[in-house]
Amino acid sequence: MRSRSLLTLAFAVLSWSVVACAKDIALISNKANHLVDVTVPELTRICKGQTTRWADGKPVSVVTRDPASPEMRLLLEKIYNLPKEEVLTLIANANHARVNHPAIVVVDSDEALVKKVESTPGAVGLVDVYAITGGVTVVRVAGKLPLEPGYLLHGSQ
Repeated sequence: MRSRSLLTLAFAVLSWSVVACAKDIALISNKANHLVDVTVPELTRICKGQTTRWADGKPVSVVTRDPASPEMRLLLEKIYNLPKEEVLTLIANANHARVNHPAIVVVDSDEALVKKVESTPGAVGLVDVYAITGGVTVVRVAGKLPLEPGYLLHGSQ
């Protein structure tokens, strides 16, 4: 009987550790954008700097973490579908003609990302759900919010 309770305890600890390692990335937006939902192709174009203006004419800026960081692995696989070196080149090319208002801004932390999106009209960013504050809006991706079943940007780290 004792081995059964130890086995149950081991299973519970393993289950909790798997849940703790799961990571959902949220698409956040500056509150002035009034962005509610994007399709996966739209999100891909936005993240690659191919969408330059919102419907209201504001320039689009994407705030992201360094493509070489471990936090970006999920986005490299599911959104960019490119190796990190090619994403770095893509960022440089997207920003080349937009000196005063870069298409893609790279920051060092989730906190910096949220603050930049919050303070930049037209900005969106992809961030760990646990870094979100009330200063930004969470945007649906393909009709789903983070933590909902079937959400595209759910992964494990």
